[in-house]
Amino acid sequence: MNTHTEYDMTALSRLLQFTDSTFPVGTFSFSNGLETASFERIVHDAKTLRAFTASQARQAAFSDGVAAIHAHRAFLRGDYEAIADADRMLILFKMNDEARMMLRRMGKKFAELMAKLFDNAIVTRWLADIACEKVPGTFPVAQGIAYAAGGLDEKALFCAHQYGVINMVLSAALRCVRVSHYETQKILFDLSEDVGVLYDEASQMELKDMNAFFPELDILASLHEKGNMRMFMN
Repeated sequence: MNTHTEYDMTALSRLLQFTDSTFPVGTFSFSNGLETASFERIVHDAKTLRAFTASQARQAAFSDGVAAIHAHRAFLRGDYEAIADADRMLILFKMNDEARMMLRRMGKKFAELMAKLFDNAIVTRWLADIACEKVPGTFPVAQGIAYAAGGLDEKALFCAHQYGVINMVLSAALRCVRVSHYETQKILFDLSEDVGVLYDEASQMELKDMNAFFPELDILASLHEKGNMRMFMN
């Protein structure tokens, strides 16, 4: 009996490419607030890192993840204005400057890469609108566009989005928290079990339903803006 599962190998290869740590969008420059959390001793070992990372993943799922899903769906139906609406709403949703800077810098880099990878009118228009500041060009919206253009469905998009958030925090942790590679990989492995549940909820949400009640993160970001010891942009 043949139990081999058939995959679209091109789509799978693109998923690996877009989630690779060497994909040049600048994720290594950001810690998602972990640097300050470590400095303030809020995160100081594997247990506190796991809790911090899980909180980051959850708040991202119901804000950035929702915007990414809506951008993906809008791209597939050729609705550029809906993409722009998701982009603008997401940036307005972010309370601190460093979060907005992170999303815009990474989003612009992804848009520039997409222009090289895809011959697509929506991609070209979105990059042009970023350049003249008609849209902010957020990273989750860039992910939504790229994954749709690359033939990846929204579940793959959401998995990649969650992987990116978690891996960004854990990669930063190896530089500023007393944890090992073994511990960070165990956290990544365990938190992957939550992705399906988060997707089931996020996929049913409208843009107006986005929520991310994580005031501690905004406090940490405000402290980081004035901090003297910095390895990361945020």
